[in-house]
Amino acid sequence: MPEARTPADIEADIVSRRRELAATLDEIAVRVHPSTIAGDAKAKAFGAVDRTVGRAYVAANRTVADVRSQFVDEEGAPRLERLIPAGLVAVAVVGGLLALSVRRRRR
Repeated sequence: MPEARTPADIEADIVSRRRELAATLDEIAVRVHPSTIAGDAKAKAFGAVDRTVGRAYVAANRTVADVRSQFVDEEGAPRLERLIPAGLVAVAVVGGLLALSVRRRRR
């Protein structure tokens, strides 16, 4: 059979519960405060940007490594059989753009 509680025990329990409720209400007040909500949203946005930038960096780094491997062999020597045609294409593209630019200026 449970022991009978004295009025002092009940009062102490009430005081304890009030303190717990006060702490809980304080925590809720902090969580729903506009500056807390704004700070959380800001942190989430920065996290999303950081992840996106990180993924973009990895993708760009991988692309650069892939392109580099097309023009440089394992020892670091240039692959002339690939560099010369790529250079000729680049010169042709730049020449074509210059010709178009000069043509537009003459009009």
